[in-house]
Amino acid sequence: MSLKGLFNARWPGVALFDLDGTLVDSAPDLAAAVDQMLEHLGRTPAGIDKVRDWVGNGAAVLVRRALAGKTDWEPAQPKDDALFKDALAIFFHHYGRINGQHSRVYPGVEACLAHLKNSGCRLAVVTNKPEQFVAPLLKQLDLDHWFDLSIGGDTLPVKKPDPGPLLHAMEQLGGTRGTTVMVGDSAADVNAAIAAGVPCVAVRYGYNFGGSVETLGADAIVDSLAELL
Repeated sequence: MSLKGLFNARWPGVALFDLDGTLVDSAPDLAAAVDQMLEHLGRTPAGIDKVRDWVGNGAAVLVRRALAGKTDWEPAQPKDDALFKDALAIFFHHYGRINGQHSRVYPGVEACLAHLKNSGCRLAVVTNKPEQFVAPLLKQLDLDHWFDLSIGGDTLPVKKPDPGPLLHAMEQLGGTRGTTVMVGDSAADVNAAIAAGVPCVAVRYGYNFGGSVETLGADAIVDSLAELL
């Protein structure tokens, strides 16, 4: 599907956006919180390059990956549960203080959101970031006024790549599968869109666990959201 077919004067009626790696480069804040967590536990900081590859499946998985030091972490043993719970609480504490301080909005995002909003499109953020951190980040970066709805990774019983959050947002905003599009940066976004039966645009500049988005099956791939105008 061409970009011209995906975005025109009458379509989409609803646009769903991932947050981290799509609208906002939040890796500096996430990396700072992860490293402070690791240091608190007496471990070596991971650094921003590793953390970029760990982002995308929510805070709990990010912390699991940080404790394992790799993306493909092994399922935790029962003896690890206490450590994980402590680590997650420490991460939440530090990230709550840091959230938004070093993040930046990607080029082209504001222009895209303004164009869609002015065209009558209803916008939502659908992210795996815990809900408690979503609104503060959007407000800190002055993005909150664009969105009619935001859904975090713990807003519903399921999160991406389950299609549930996309379908819920689409229903809440009065969209249909024929009038809704998902915009994201990772396999979780594309797979959720495919499962929900809505088109998906993937951005090349995001995280996607360090891999390429070219083979994920998105309907279109862009280097900037400005290309959607």
